[in-house]
Amino acid sequence: MTDSARFSGLQRQVVPLLEYDHSRRAVIEPANLIEPVSGVRYCVLCYFNKVITKLLEKGSLSPLAMHGSEMGELPLYQMQFQEKCLAVVQAPVGAPFAAALLEELIARGITQFIVCGGCGVLDRHISVGHLLVPTSAVRDEGTSFHYLPASREVAAFPLALSAITRVLDGHSVPYLLTKTWTTDAIYRETPAKVALRRDEGCLAVEMEASAYLAVAHYRGALLGQILYAGDDVSGYDWDHRGWQDREELREQVFWLAAEACLQL
Repeated sequence: MTDSARFSGLQRQVVPLLEYDHSRRAVIEPANLIEPVSGVRYCVLCYFNKVITKLLEKGSLSPLAMHGSEMGELPLYQMQFQEKCLAVVQAPVGAPFAAALLEELIARGITQFIVCGGCGVLDRHISVGHLLVPTSAVRDEGTSFHYLPASREVAAFPLALSAITRVLDGHSVPYLLTKTWTTDAIYRETPAKVALRRDEGCLAVEMEASAYLAVAHYRGALLGQILYAGDDVSGYDWDHRGWQDREELREQVFWLAAEACLQL
C-alpha cells in the first residue's frame, strides 16, 4: 500500500502551506519526549538576554530544566515572584524555533505565557520604547500554517490582552493595541509590503507572534505578548534608532510581563 493510499485524507495543493492536516497525531510528539515539571504554570519568554543574565548574577533564578538545539543549550529557569513560581527562558528568534520551544514548554506542563521583546515599527511617529500589545498577527511566516488552517491573521487571546492592559494601566504605562506583521524575512521588508501591512492596520513588525499564537491556540495554552517599539522600517531607508541600547526599559518590560503572566 502506498503512503498516499494509507493517508488519503490530505490532498496536494498548489502551495504546500495550504495542505493543512487536521490530524492530531504527528510523528514526533513533544509530550513523548519532554519530562513535565511540577508546580510551574506560568512562564515569561524573554528576548532580552542581558535581563536574564542580570537576574542570574543576582541569584534570582535557579535551573529548572534544559532545552536547546544544535546552536547550544537553552536553560529554563524558575524564580519566586509575588509568592508564585515563575519560569523564565530566553526566547529564540524566528518562528520555527520559537514554536518548537513553546511546544516543549507546554509539554513541560506550563500553560500560561507572556512573551516580551522588541519590534520594528511601521509608523515613525511611534517613539522608541513605546509599548505595543498585539491584538492579532498577520501570518507572513510558514510555521503557523502547520497549526491552524490557512487564514490571513491569527487572533490574540482576550484573557491575555485583559491581563496585559490591566497591568499596564495599573502602572500608568502608555501603550498601543495593534495588529502586528509577523515575517520570516527581515531583509525582504520592502516599502511596498510595509505600505500594504500599514494599510491593513499593522503598526509593528516582528518574526514570531503569529507562530506563538497558533501553537498556543492549537495546544490549548494561553499566551500574550508585550513589544517595545524599536527600529523604524516605515520609510525607504531603515532607521535603527539605537533601539537595542535600552537596558533599563528592557528590565521594566520584563517585570511588567512577569506581573501580567501571573494574572492569566
